[in-house]
Amino acid sequence: MKRFVDLADMERDAVLDLLALAARLETHPEPHALAGKILGMVFFNPSLRTLSSMQAGMARLGGNSFVVTPGQGTWQLEHRLGAVMDGDRAEHVREGIPVLASYCDALGIRAFADGKDLAADLAETQFNAMASLVDKPFINLESAINHPCQALADWKTMNDLAVPTSGKFVLSWVKHPRALPLAVPAATLHMAAQRGMEVVVLRPDGFALPDAIMDKARRAAAASGGSVRETDNRAEALQGAQVVYAKEWGSTRHYGDAAADAQLRQGLGDWMVEESWFGGAAADCKVMHCLPVRRNVAIADHVLDGPRSVVLREAHNRMPAQMAVLHRLLATSR
Repeated sequence: MKRFVDLADMERDAVLDLLALAARLETHPEPHALAGKILGMVFFNPSLRTLSSMQAGMARLGGNSFVVTPGQGTWQLEHRLGAVMDGDRAEHVREGIPVLASYCDALGIRAFADGKDLAADLAETQFNAMASLVDKPFINLESAINHPCQALADWKTMNDLAVPTSGKFVLSWVKHPRALPLAVPAATLHMAAQRGMEVVVLRPDGFALPDAIMDKARRAAAASGGSVRETDNRAEALQGAQVVYAKEWGSTRHYGDAAADAQLRQGLGDWMVEESWFGGAAADCKVMHCLPVRRNVAIADHVLDGPRSVVLREAHNRMPAQMAVLHRLLATSR
């Protein structure tokens, strides 16, 4: 494995093999496997779990890491081609990224969506341009439309909980004060479909996921024996569900229009996960969320602090899942 950019790039059996390695490394971390190896990471956007779990995972495997946050102790980086650099951005990614890659054995980049042009974000224009500059093993630490590290950890979490691969998985839109990117919903949807689950996207009107994201998930479901559909009927969606994955995202109908998005989400306060969502038909349903989560906006306190919530287990699983990725990328080259 030379790159970890999208679970869709991997056959299902290869993902299962990676998950088996993650489970093994969780208890037997091989503290010298990556001795002498260096992981570089560039974070154009904030991080808590991705950054810390990558650093901890690399250390547990005996390697080292460095982190660059452009504009915080380093030059601001320009990414636009043809830009006249007479502003605050002193260096271009076309020089900066190859230089950083030359200092390490693997490089990861986090660069969120611009949130203005849906077609450009779906095409991963900015992220792919930077990834093309890296001639080392490369990791997607979250891009405009993908977060494979989170998706792999979520798959492991469901394995840990013995959630059936054919179980019912509900990806539910939940409330947030503003529009958030599509990366986690897109990656989560594809992950559950690739796992072979009955996947239902539950969302209010105006928040349907783009056709490109849905079609990709449907192809994964067809290959794995799962299914994918959308609905705004909460009672029907939750009927028999084993997992509700709560996640916020912006209106795709008004993509890039903050005012119209804000107006659309007014009155959607009942799209906060509460215990009342779960009746007898979903009595044992688990609640997942990638974190960070807005308490009492997206999910109520009593759910997050109750027995349904597995968000801390998810967060823990970021480390062993990413240890497996690092091991596959770097240990075999020793």
